[in-house]
Amino acid sequence: MLLNADTKSDLLFRMKRIRHVEEQIAARYSEWKMRCPTHLSIGQEAVAAAVGKVLRQSDLAVSGHRAHAHYLGKGGNLPAMIAELYGKVTGCSRGRGGSMHLIDLSAGFEGSTAIVASSIPVGVGLALAARLKNTGQVSCVFFGDGAVEEGVFYESANFAAVKKLPVLFLCENNLYSVYTPLQIRQPAGRKIHDMVRGLGVNSIAGDGNDIEEVYGITAAAVTRIRNGEGPQFLEFYTYRHREHCGPNFDNDIGYRSEEEFQQWKNRDPITLYEAKLLADGVISQGDINNMQTRIAAEVDEAFVFAESSPFPAAADAGANIYAS
Repeated sequence: MLLNADTKSDLLFRMKRIRHVEEQIAARYSEWKMRCPTHLSIGQEAVAAAVGKVLRQSDLAVSGHRAHAHYLGKGGNLPAMIAELYGKVTGCSRGRGGSMHLIDLSAGFEGSTAIVASSIPVGVGLALAARLKNTGQVSCVFFGDGAVEEGVFYESANFAAVKKLPVLFLCENNLYSVYTPLQIRQPAGRKIHDMVRGLGVNSIAGDGNDIEEVYGITAAAVTRIRNGEGPQFLEFYTYRHREHCGPNFDNDIGYRSEEEFQQWKNRDPITLYEAKLLADGVISQGDINNMQTRIAAEVDEAFVFAESSPFPAAADAGANIYAS
């Protein structure tokens, strides 16, 4: 897919923005003002940035525990997200959900949930509602490779295939489920996208660290969905740089090697794309400096907003738990 200079520049900006947000979360986490667990996507930004640009604001998305990038990619409110991590009433879930429970209906981000694979049937239900209401919306379901090992994934994929629902299954395969590598969780030689194709869902795999490839594959898949061709499954290979849960690096605990980490670090999607755009003359170092200045100012303002916002009132602790 041929992309113009503005699109390329925006893709880089989106990745850098997500990266800076999460690096600041990591840097400030030890202050003990964010009391919720955090699952960072540092290293995986290309998928969220590209998919978010392909989807329309009216389209819908759900995610799991590693949701910051998906929320921001879909257009979620940054100050509200940071406030949510701080447990403040101005947070996108009113301070009740923390990092793993983000929502912004105005951006079409319908929520994220902590239990692996639990948002997959929700995303399929959203697609069914869109079909019944004839809204023309696409429902995008973000999840990791571990989620395809849950039974609800197969039930959801089968239902979507039978009903030809407008759902985009988006699997970020970062090779690990917590500390367990893919090769000891699934049979040797199995490819997730090949397996899903056997369920009757059109499936494609791609390089999740090549943002233009992600953008092109996703745009084509969404076009097929809008043309009534039914659900699409995309598997993008990528890699998280930091620990499964938390702000630190964890190569020292032995579940992955330093050599493997460095191989993937050398394929950092932001570093690679920035170098490509510079070499192609699409952007200048001045453009990059301006991006970084804009992003840093925006993120600093979001943290100021979060810290200065009030906590929820104790009297409201029981509100919105049960339907009236």
